[in-house]
Amino acid sequence: MTKKKLKKDEVSTSKIDTSFETTQSTKLSNKEYEKELRRLQEELCYLQDWVVQTKQRIIIVFEGRDAAGKGGTIKAITERVSPRIFKLVALPAPSDREKSQMYMQRYFAHFPAAGEVVIFDRSWYNRAGVEKVMGFCTDAQHRRFLDLVPAFEKTFIDNGIILIKFWLEVGDEEQEKRFMARINDPVRQWKLSPMDLPSRERWYDYSHARDQMLKATDTDISPWHILDSNDKKRARLNLISHLLKLIPYKKISKKKVKLPKRAMKNAYDDVATMTNRRWIPEIY
Repeated sequence: MTKKKLKKDEVSTSKIDTSFETTQSTKLSNKEYEKELRRLQEELCYLQDWVVQTKQRIIIVFEGRDAAGKGGTIKAITERVSPRIFKLVALPAPSDREKSQMYMQRYFAHFPAAGEVVIFDRSWYNRAGVEKVMGFCTDAQHRRFLDLVPAFEKTFIDNGIILIKFWLEVGDEEQEKRFMARINDPVRQWKLSPMDLPSRERWYDYSHARDQMLKATDTDISPWHILDSNDKKRARLNLISHLLKLIPYKKISKKKVKLPKRAMKNAYDDVATMTNRRWIPEIY
């Protein structure tokens, strides 16, 4: 199959329903959100079938400030698809051994094989953001990264990989609100990382690093798609809808599945054999 190369801002004409429209001044209800999310997730399943059948290799990069909503958006994408096809990569800080390697080397191991979609929850662009701001790389390493990464991305795009890069942009007030929720809510405190509070303090340093990154790496062959993520529900729907438009997938026809009847050969009372096992108490 010949793969269609998409130009910057070009989208495929896949079967995406655009009838769902609300204004920013109208609050999106949970019912509206869940209904539209379900429809988009069905399309993601069609995309998954197409990826497998046509042996596509897709990389989706998620970047943005801390508390921009990357995790929730990724969860909305992966909730209804197979983790064997849609693979999430969220690498920890590099080990001493990895620090001695070529910078991009530890990311190569996670690149997709045929029939896979790899989602990077932060990526090689750490060097353009947190490493630059927090002093984990030198200015020379930062400049070299920005100089070389467009050619690096072109290399694997020319090799047939579809690369899609998303930057989630959250505002000052909304980020503060989300950080306070993480501090005060026990079920969200695990989201606080050692980098969160310094990132809040160094807001404008991150803004400057973002601007440098976009200037150097927002190319025609590998553009950045910027998402307003101040409204979590709208952001998730907007991003998934845009993602589906960026990939020229088609709905794959399938044979109708017929559930076979249970064979009665060798039948026995298989309920009775479970009677005295260690059942979990039904307290709910």
